[in-house]
Amino acid sequence: MRSVLKEHGAESLIGLLVVLVAIWFGYYAWERTGGGRVANALQVTAMFPNANGVSVGTDVRVAGLKIGQVAALKLDPQSYQANVVLAIDPTAKVPSDSSAAITSEGILGGNYISLIPGGEATPLKNGDTIVDTQGAVDLMGMVGQFINHSGGAGAKPADAGNQVAAAPGQP
Repeated sequence: MRSVLKEHGAESLIGLLVVLVAIWFGYYAWERTGGGRVANALQVTAMFPNANGVSVGTDVRVAGLKIGQVAALKLDPQSYQANVVLAIDPTAKVPSDSSAAITSEGILGGNYISLIPGGEATPLKNGDTIVDTQGAVDLMGMVGQFINHSGGAGAKPADAGNQVAAAPGQP
């Protein structure tokens, strides 16, 4: 065993380095995706008509700054809306009349939930529900509508040849 380790010492060290980097990457991914949630986070519910692109661990932001993340998703059996549970940092003190919208980071970016603060003096409490929400925009549906209805408001050239000019004096 000792002679094998002497002969292949460089390969052993590289293998150990690869294992350590894999462990570090796993820890980083766990922390980044919500494995290390804040234990005392406020649990607030938001009811969305469409929660496309949102999953557990999705960022919750106010003014572009992350203040929490999505903790759970489920379908409300009465209203058939997406019941999204948000874990929010209690130090953020988000007003209780705030609204929420699912927003895209850009054309190729992911989605996040943007909280728009209201004017109420009392902050959100554990168990509150945000009812003023805006669901995700279906970008592919919008592109499809644009392509299919690209000539919508103007005159249609195919109809121009079907009209016969009336002779003077005829109705």
